[in-house]
Amino acid sequence: MTAETQQPVASSWTTGTVREVERIGDNFVRLRLEVADRTDHVPGQHYVLRLRAPDGYTAQRSYSIASDPDDPLVELLVECLPRGEVSSFLHEVAEVGDEFELRGPIGRWFVWGGTTPSLCVAGGSGVVPFVSMMRYARRTGTEPLLRVVASAQHRDKLPYADELESYGAFIALTRENQPLPDGSERVAAHIYPEEIVPLADGIERAYVCGSVGFVSFVGRILGEAGVRSDAVRVEQFGPTG
Repeated sequence: MTAETQQPVASSWTTGTVREVERIGDNFVRLRLEVADRTDHVPGQHYVLRLRAPDGYTAQRSYSIASDPDDPLVELLVECLPRGEVSSFLHEVAEVGDEFELRGPIGRWFVWGGTTPSLCVAGGSGVVPFVSMMRYARRTGTEPLLRVVASAQHRDKLPYADELESYGAFIALTRENQPLPDGSERVAAHIYPEEIVPLADGIERAYVCGSVGFVSFVGRILGEAGVRSDAVRVEQFGPTG
């Protein structure tokens, strides 16, 4: 049975204890948690993390899992969003030893189990579920089945940039020119349709994760590249209301 066909169901609320914290620039914090009564996840799934104040007030937010299912800790990468109650707390206050309420793993649709030729297209922190997929692919030797494209304004605003490059992901920066392997330079811009076409060749599924505008844009260029709409799976995010 593959990781994808196992599709673990969401657990009840449990506790996650922070074992590692890394603050990355002004925008991101990486948390690695030890989860009580943990159920192994499928790459692409997420957890709901809930904060509880002394007066009983709660706030919660969903975060994609970056870790490989074989990792003893669950890794979450949190982007600090404007007016984000949970992300601001995690970015500014969270420390090793803190305990948070968690529920997961959640999600049956946006998952990859290592058997389907697929293309992942991410905008900014939308790379997080694809990092889990990449790590799983590397451990299981299924890298040829998973192609990754990531877009960000600048390289230092792209989480896991070094790991993405090591995997062989195609990176498109929108506000920074990039040197290319052939010695030329890629002019700062969104992903060109002609850059997607060869990467989409032969795939059976496409995953897109990013902001509402990014998801809409990528959906159009995937269509121009010949990817059927029913082969595209989408996960989008944005600031809380």
